[in-house]
Amino acid sequence: MTARDDLPTEINTALRWPLLLTQLGMLAENVVRAFWPLWSVLFAVLAFLMLGIQDYLSTEAVWAVLGLSGLGAVWALVRGVGRFAWPTTPAALVRLDATLPGSPILAAMDSQAIGTGDAASAAVWRVHQARMAARLKQAKAAEPDLRVSRADPFALRYVALLAFLVAAVFGSVLKVQSVSAMGPSGSDLASGPTWEGWLEPPHYTGLPSIYLNDIDAAQLETPEGSRVTLRFYGEVGVLSVSETVSNRVSPTATPEELVQVSTSTAQEFFVQQSGRLEIEGPGGRLWEIIATPDRAPEVTRDGEIEVTYEGEAQIPFAAKDDYGVVTGTARIELAIDDVDRLYGLRIDPEPRPVIELPLPMPIAGDRSDFTETLVDNFSEHPWANLPVKLSLSVTDEADQIGEAVPDVIDLPGRRFFDPMAAAIIDLRRALLWNRKNASDIGLLMRAISHRPDDVFRSSTDYLRLRAILRRVEALADYNMTDDQQAEIAQALWDLAIRLEEGDLDDALERLQRAQDRLAEAMRNGASDQEIAELMQELREATDDYLRQLSRQAQQDRQNNPDQEMTQNQNMMEMSQNDLQEMMDRIQELMEQGRMAEAQEALEQLRQMMENMQVTQGQDQQGQSPGEQAMEGLAETLREQQGLSDQAFRDLQEQFNPGQQGQQGQQPGQQQGQQGQGQQQGQGQQQGQGQNGQSLEESLADRQRALRQELNRQTQNLPGAGTEAGEAARDALDRAEGAMEGAEEALRENDLAGAIDNQSEAMEALREGMRNLGEAMAQQQQQGQGQQGMADGADPGQQRDPLGRNVGSNGQIGSNENLLQGEDVYRRARELLDEIRRRSGEGERPEEELEYLERLLDRF
Repeated sequence: MTARDDLPTEINTALRWPLLLTQLGMLAENVVRAFWPLWSVLFAVLAFLMLGIQDYLSTEAVWAVLGLSGLGAVWALVRGVGRFAWPTTPAALVRLDATLPGSPILAAMDSQAIGTGDAASAAVWRVHQARMAARLKQAKAAEPDLRVSRADPFALRYVALLAFLVAAVFGSVLKVQSVSAMGPSGSDLASGPTWEGWLEPPHYTGLPSIYLNDIDAAQLETPEGSRVTLRFYGEVGVLSVSETVSNRVSPTATPEELVQVSTSTAQEFFVQQSGRLEIEGPGGRLWEIIATPDRAPEVTRDGEIEVTYEGEAQIPFAAKDDYGVVTGTARIELAIDDVDRLYGLRIDPEPRPVIELPLPMPIAGDRSDFTETLVDNFSEHPWANLPVKLSLSVTDEADQIGEAVPDVIDLPGRRFFDPMAAAIIDLRRALLWNRKNASDIGLLMRAISHRPDDVFRSSTDYLRLRAILRRVEALADYNMTDDQQAEIAQALWDLAIRLEEGDLDDALERLQRAQDRLAEAMRNGASDQEIAELMQELREATDDYLRQLSRQAQQDRQNNPDQEMTQNQNMMEMSQNDLQEMMDRIQELMEQGRMAEAQEALEQLRQMMENMQVTQGQDQQGQSPGEQAMEGLAETLREQQGLSDQAFRDLQEQFNPGQQGQQGQQPGQQQGQQGQGQQQGQGQQQGQGQNGQSLEESLADRQRALRQELNRQTQNLPGAGTEAGEAARDALDRAEGAMEGAEEALRENDLAGAIDNQSEAMEALREGMRNLGEAMAQQQQQGQGQQGMADGADPGQQRDPLGRNVGSNGQIGSNENLLQGEDVYRRARELLDEIRRRSGEGERPEEELEYLERLLDRF
């Protein structure tokens, strides 16, 4: 076969557009490869001029740069013309044919060389031609290859393009005109003198710079401290400036000095006051400058100070500034003139440093007008609950200080309602007021411990008091050091907390103490916040008492399976929902100020609790499958929470080595959530670490075991066939998938990713438990026994496997008996403030800051 030079008509029609596009692509390739140095030089020169770099260089340097750039552009142009070639049609055909299988274009252009007289050969040739023609219909334009990385290994073309884009955003095309003023003196005289000027407000104002050549208005308003930059081009002395805004010229300056300053070709000064600014000469301009002063910031207290039961103070404040507040400080000092100088406060106090705390600032958003809350706990400070002077101050970017009118307040601190605990705190305050009170403190401690059986509930508390007493008496006649004073004060504080909170193993005693403390608080006129905290303590104590009664009842049934539940007719049976409604009623009465009725209702609750018996939602055969599944899932959730907490602590330790030991123990609430399963897991983890396994691998193994346990629980999950049951299975499947992702992240040492997956797993577990509870409630409504009701209660009222009331609609949630009322928002605000504080600490690792930012974006 031989190739022909022309294309058949049918082939030309099929390849018209693909061939044209391929040829255009080859043209683009040739242009880019030939002329990329030319446009790189042009972009670099434009960026140089638009950014105004020529204004900061000498005329010789500018023309040298432009001359070299011109030579480079000529070289690039000559090089491009020499290397550029117009793409031909045959070359485009070859490029297009290479993209098709079998080179159908070349085959279509061929003719049969041998066997033309053979019919069979001719038939085969026609079939071959038809097949190639069919392939031509699938032809698409060949993609151009615009890469020139081999010719430009250092990517200089991208550097030039980036510089041009920066100049386009931050520069100005008008600055290119300044080059014309740098020509020879003859051209300057021919074109006449010209000038340029810029007015730049201080950067912290956020206001844009102003190009004075574009301002024709007679008045111009700008903040004080704005910088004026002027450039005069042409014959020196033709243009001059006259201004009264900067005070840059001394009043004693000579006329020669004034002329030299006013005619300088490059001038820069700052606007210090209102006045006039005039450019004298050809094309001159006159403005009346109005200098707006930067006002000092303002700060005030914004509402009443709230104090929690634990003594945490929340001090709201409002701050504003015309451009934004930068920092703030709260200063607290003792108001000695307002202190009631009785008992241990009669003598002069020891000097103590003033309390200074940084005011929290918004992490993001506008700082020109905002409201924030200073949160701190002053309970252990010697001035707690004493009059102090509170001073708030804020500072703006210009270092101007705004101060609020000082307030005399009682320094918020924890209040103690137990009489013995309150007495111990008074003695502690007297010791911290002045260590010379040590002798009197010893006598008072002997007096209150004279008959320990009447005032101490535990012999341990009495022995602690006696140990402190001996320590105080031993140091009373000597010069007590600061460390010894602090040691005794801490021991007294710990004893008072123990007396106030108690360390009671008996839930009934804790419940009675909670009731007594709430009654004492109502009688003493405690604040709403303190009463709310004590009310929450009563709810928790009631829940603990109910759980212990339930366990005791279950043990009794196991020991005496033939015992009838109704053998004691004198015991009341009431649901937990009834107790919650009664406590809600008590809280409502207290909020309305009806303390007498609240105390009467509290006494009724006390009597009812003494005679109450709570029944479990179980039969005498033990737990139902649904209850067992619910308890298993609850244990899985607790263990997953423990794993997530351990991963978060490891992440902190990874980026802040040694910081965990300084932070102290985890809060008791968090420890309680981790549970016994986590403690065992930690022990396993330590053992694995000793065998040479890494910490992340140990956590991954625990995560895998937990995932396998969840898979087993899912297979045995009751409620199959119901909508709620299937929803529970779907949620648990999602939890298992998230656990698998957490395991993989742990093995890859991605602790942040593992924590995210573990959070998803816990959320899916909670959803699965809610759906399982709904499925069990539906089964109970269909005819199963209903238990856990009060006498005369609605038969439709049921309990879930955790002993909670399911309500009228059968909806079971996991948030019952958590923080009530305002405590929910207070705790959420505390957590959010802590996250914001940590995310604002720039010295923290980047990974931790990104994790905190994700938390802020989510919540």
